[in-house]
Amino acid sequence: MFSRVFIANRGAVARRIVRACTKLGIDSVAAYADIDAQAPHLAEATATARLPGYLATDTYLNIDAVIAAAKAAGADALHPGYGFLAENAHFGSAVAAAGMRFIGPQPHWIETFGEKTRARAAMAAAGVPVRAGSDVLADESALLAAATQIGFPVLLKPAAGGGGIGMAKAETEQELRTAFATTRAQAAHAFGDASVYLEAWLDRPRHIEFQVVGDGEAVAGVLERECSVQRRHQKVIEEAPAPGLERARLAEMEAAAVAALAGYDSLGTVETLFANNEYGFLEVNTRLQVEHGVTEEITGIDLVTAQIEIAAGAGLKAVLPAHIVANGHAVEARIYAEDSERMLPSTGRLAVFRPPTLTGVRIEAGYAEGQWVTPYFDPLLAKVIGTGASREQAIGRTLIGVKAFDIRGVATNRALLMDVLGSAPFIAGRLHTGML
Repeated sequence: MFSRVFIANRGAVARRIVRACTKLGIDSVAAYADIDAQAPHLAEATATARLPGYLATDTYLNIDAVIAAAKAAGADALHPGYGFLAENAHFGSAVAAAGMRFIGPQPHWIETFGEKTRARAAMAAAGVPVRAGSDVLADESALLAAATQIGFPVLLKPAAGGGGIGMAKAETEQELRTAFATTRAQAAHAFGDASVYLEAWLDRPRHIEFQVVGDGEAVAGVLERECSVQRRHQKVIEEAPAPGLERARLAEMEAAAVAALAGYDSLGTVETLFANNEYGFLEVNTRLQVEHGVTEEITGIDLVTAQIEIAAGAGLKAVLPAHIVANGHAVEARIYAEDSERMLPSTGRLAVFRPPTLTGVRIEAGYAEGQWVTPYFDPLLAKVIGTGASREQAIGRTLIGVKAFDIRGVATNRALLMDVLGSAPFIAGRLHTGML
């Protein structure tokens, strides 16, 4: 087992990794940008490491600075969390070259699935259903030819991106021409790569993802998550298991995901869109997911400790139960520092930030009272996870947890979350990605 893990991240995920390290008896070193000097996970970690600066490019995205800080801290492993450098193959290689273990998959897995058209080809070759789409589009001529072949409407997407950034729906040739320039510019700015491609547009699909865990030899599925409630193509509410879908069909898709990732050696998630009674591949995330907590709640599996143990050389049999089954239901709501009407970010000082303590409610918070919420990073403040014997009980506990969470000083999306959780369509399980 490792002796000291460097955490190259911030917020709720950094705090979660500190907790896993403590559980395993491992020292944790928490990196922090100057703006995060009051973050709660710094006091919970064994040690801290300053990354001078305020911007992500100077701190959490600065490969040289991160590796230098990890080496200076005496770390023998590094956990990237999610976001930032978590799916950067060059970073994974640089960590290994510096004599540390990257707690994630080998770089070739990140390379394979980091570029979306390459990922689509790999999954299609492995027998996973993949909907109509294009290769990377070199110019407008290739763009229009691909759109004609696929059929309007289409969805234009960055090939190297994620998080919904730059995605644009086009129903006409003119809309597509306009979106092509805009999406390429956004992709170049956000990901350093202007490559884009097309996918067939799906009206009101469900977003279903499958958790997989591999040790380099064996790979296992750890059930699915429903992630259909989104804004700007980014998840807001997730749950497990997915409601109202045939278990046999879900098991078939999970088996296909596991088979496609034969030889995988960490946590990973195969994301799909379910429409017209068919599953279609969306992408693979080669990292810990934000919404991993709902899977942990219904299976009793600590995915973060499992990820660390596998990186240290443990096999699947040592970190997973022989039979993985769902026990009850879990629903997660993400509390963002953004208003509930326009869903625009809000900044300011958290004059009050008091998570509730309630039966059946788990809080993953990345902030503390008195801390500043800035425009420099993602506006996620906390995750509220309600667990119950039934879906209705889990929804109710999540709703109460969101309502009881006292936050003042910035606008939040709590009112929106309560509206959705209490709505008839959500309670009935009539979910799709266009709900918001």
